[in-house]
Order: sequence, then C-alpha cells, then structure tokens
Amino acid sequence: MIMKLLLLRLPLVLQVVAASPLSEATSFGPRGPPCRGNTPTTRGQWCGHSINTDYTREAPNTGVTREYWLELTDVMVAPDGVSRPAIGNGTSIHFHGIRQLFTNQNDGVTSVTQCPTPVGHSVTYRWRALQYGSTWYHSHFALQAWEGVYGGLVINGPATANYDEDLGPLILTDWSHTTVDQFSAQDKGQLLPPIMDSGLINGTNTFRTGGRRLTIRVSAGKSYRIRLVNAAVDTHFKFSVDHHTLKVIAADLVPIKPYSTKVINISMGQRYDIVLTANQGHFARNFWMRTVPQACSFNRNAHQIRAIVHYDDALSTPSTIRYPSVPLCKDETRNLIPYIKKGFGNANRQSSEIVAIKKRGPLFHWTLNSTAMRLEWGNPTLKKIMDRNPAFRRSNAVIELPEPNIMFAMVIQTYLPVPHPIHLHGHDFYILAQGVGVYSHNRVQLNHINPPRRDTAILPALGYLVIAFETDNPGAWLMHCHIGFHLNDGFGLQFIERAREIPAIIDRALLDSGCAAWRSFQALNSINQDDSGV
Repeated sequence: MIMKLLLLRLPLVLQVVAASPLSEATSFGPRGPPCRGNTPTTRGQWCGHSINTDYTREAPNTGVTREYWLELTDVMVAPDGVSRPAIGNGTSIHFHGIRQLFTNQNDGVTSVTQCPTPVGHSVTYRWRALQYGSTWYHSHFALQAWEGVYGGLVINGPATANYDEDLGPLILTDWSHTTVDQFSAQDKGQLLPPIMDSGLINGTNTFRTGGRRLTIRVSAGKSYRIRLVNAAVDTHFKFSVDHHTLKVIAADLVPIKPYSTKVINISMGQRYDIVLTANQGHFARNFWMRTVPQACSFNRNAHQIRAIVHYDDALSTPSTIRYPSVPLCKDETRNLIPYIKKGFGNANRQSSEIVAIKKRGPLFHWTLNSTAMRLEWGNPTLKKIMDRNPAFRRSNAVIELPEPNIMFAMVIQTYLPVPHPIHLHGHDFYILAQGVGVYSHNRVQLNHINPPRRDTAILPALGYLVIAFETDNPGAWLMHCHIGFHLNDGFGLQFIERAREIPAIIDRALLDSGCAAWRSFQALNSINQDDSGV
C-alpha cells in the first residue's frame, strides 16, 4: 500500500494487504484481492499472511494509495483549559519509525532530507507501508511538533493476541502554558530541564478547574486494543489503568510475544500496543487511567494527567487507587521478545559515542563525541550529496557507511545522570546491551539470541546502550535524542548510508524547488536559525 500525504492534525489509518519481496524494484501496481480476515478470534491472520510472516522480507501490497490532506494553521489552543498560541513557521512531516526503504527523501527531516516547507506552500510525501502496527507523525522542524503538529498513525496487520475492538491511538504528551520556543530559550541557559505545566491524553485534560477528561467506554467481558504513543517533548511516563492488567503485544513497530504487566514504562517517541480486558466491573464501574511523569521529568500537574475508563453508561468520577510503583525512568527491554526471531552475529564495523554537555558562552549544548550537531535549513544533507560536493563539517556530525548489507554496531555511553531516548531513522535496531555503568566488552555480555528490536530505546542515566543495524537502506538517516530540547541543542548525528546509491532514488527537481521556496521565504521574513536545524 502506498501512503501519500499532502501537507496536520488528523489521525491517519492505513490498510495494507498481499505480498512482494522487499527491494528497490518492488512494484506499486495492484496485486492481489482486497484483504479479508482478522476477526476478534483470528487476529494473528491477515489475508494470505499471518503473524508468522517475516514482515522484514515480504510485505502486504494492496495496490491501493491512501491519500490524506493535512493543513497547518496558527490558532489559539486550550487543551487543558488554559489558552495560549500555537505558533507556525516553516514545517516538515516525519513519519516516526517508518523505514522509508529506498524512499529517503520522504523521511521529512529539515536540514537532512529537505528544506523546510514555507508558509503558503505544500509538499507531497509518498511511501510504501512495509511495516504494520502503531506509530505517529510529527513535524521535524525545530520544536514545532510540540505546538501540536503531530498525530497517530495506524498500519493494519496481524497481532500476537486476540482482542474484540481496536480503540486506536492513545497519544500521551506533556504540555506547557507557554510556547515550547519560550521553554527552549529558558532550557539553553540552565542545566535542569524546564518544568512542564501539565499533560494531555489524546489532546485533552484538566488543569485546576478548567478543561475536561478523556472518557473511554468499555463493556464487561470485552477486550480492547489500545495503541500507546508517547509524543512528549521531555516526559517519561508510567501508564496504567487502576485494577486492570495490560497485555503488551508490540513495541514500536515490532510485534512481540505477549507479556502482562500492571504498569508500563513509555519514553519519548516510544509506542506500545496493549490489550485491556474489561473484567473488573465487579469491583467498580469507573477507573482512573493514569499517565504519570517519572523522576527524570518535572511537571506541575504530575498526578492529574488522567482519563476515565467507565463500564457501559455508568460515567462518574472514579475513586480507585493507583498501583504502587517506583518512579524510575527505565525501559521495558527485558520483557521484549520479538515474535519474528532474528539472531545477531557479529558487527562488521562499530563506533563509540560519548554523550556530554558543553557550555558555550551563556548557553548549554548537548554533544556526541564533543560535537554539537548543527545542520542548515537551506542546504540539507541530500542537497549536498546531489551537488556532488559533500564537504561535511565536523558540526554536521556525519558517520559514513558506504558498504551495503553489513552489520554496524554502536556503543553510546553517558557519564551524566540523565536518561535519553535514542531514536534512529530508516531502521529498526537490535538492542544488544543496556545498563548502568561504564561499558566494557570484557564485562558486558551482548545479547545475540533474538535481541529486542525497535526504533527508540533509552540510554540509561550514567550508563550505556549498545545497538546494531544492517546497512540495507541507502540514504541520510538521523539518529538523535527524542527529548526535543536536547535535539534542538545539538544531540544528534547522521548516517550517510551507501552514498553512491542515493542520487538514483532522489527527485532532484523536487528537492531544489523546495529549497528555493524556503530560502526566499527565510530571506523575506528575516528568519534566523538558532538551533541544530532539525
């Protein structure tokens, strides 16, 4: 299935079906009959495929193009009852976790795959949905995503557990009563993160006496799929529903062997698909759904980011009590066993990155190996490659991966007491090791047997994260901390993967016209770049 987006505030639902090998030459033409199957008792089936089909090697292809028109406007917003402006500028749209196999130009990252799209202009993103599951789309221009430029994205497919109904995306985020640009200016001048005012569940919540709670109606005995997305700028959450057990069936866009938990950790950029069974109606008719910021995150409304789950029509304010938990910012890695087994052999190449923070004058900047990434809105990486003059500066934070289909491993180490959600574009990665302390190959044993795979994982505070991925996708791919303020301050790098193959998959005219429009808009409006560029 082909996804086509014409520049947002709508959830996107994509349907996919039938099979073809994953390669550059895959046809976009119609293939196979319309999809049938996937009932409440057969969620593991999907047309002629099933949960056992290796989605990394063959993917459904409906031959159908789903087209969505999204429009950005400047508005006054009050999602928790407190009004403030949501500010616009240039923009781009990134489809978080989508591999963009051989479609790097559609990754939607300013300064990397495109120039920002200016006010009054439009852009079309076109890509094939090869994965299935739950994710989100968001602006990748400065901090604009956290002004509300994001939404849920569902690609239908099989599941590792049965359920009766799909409730769709449940987007969890923090919220401030001043703009994130104001917050960012404050953050650059201090070591401690800013204090958020509140949080939202699917775009709504209460603050003091204003706003409203999201309400979710369930029927006793039925089971519900909920697609959790953490879209926060700087908040790690613990998610729970009082008195209920959650069955976790996917992490990011990777189906996993189901496991049960009462509380789930979800960091910025991560997604979990869960199944909630409504089997507690004998205890109460109304229950709190809780999204609680953890110790690495600061929030003035921390214990009031809630929704109400009510049985049938019995809606009232719950009196239920939350599950006890330790306020830690950690991953679910130990519980994550990919359903499609893949082992990890040995890396053909490896790298090591040290996370630090530097002060330049009055401002702090995050660095990897002493480099704070800074790219250019008007001269993105793909344009440099297409101009055959990729004279990358140290501040461009480039790692070149010219060889195809090798395994590349990276150790990311921090000596600072701050955890970071690390997100990679264009790939899922293996999590080979993750822990507190100093990484040493003599001390730390790597997980080679079906290690967890995902696109966003936590680098623990005072710890390390070891990841690996295959160089099977030509393009310029960003890797960064998904704390918005940290990326804004330079915490990122880019992989130039199989550079010689990139020109053949790029629409040069589209790239050049988009950049010409942006440069004209930037000059006319005297817009000064004061961040990392992404």
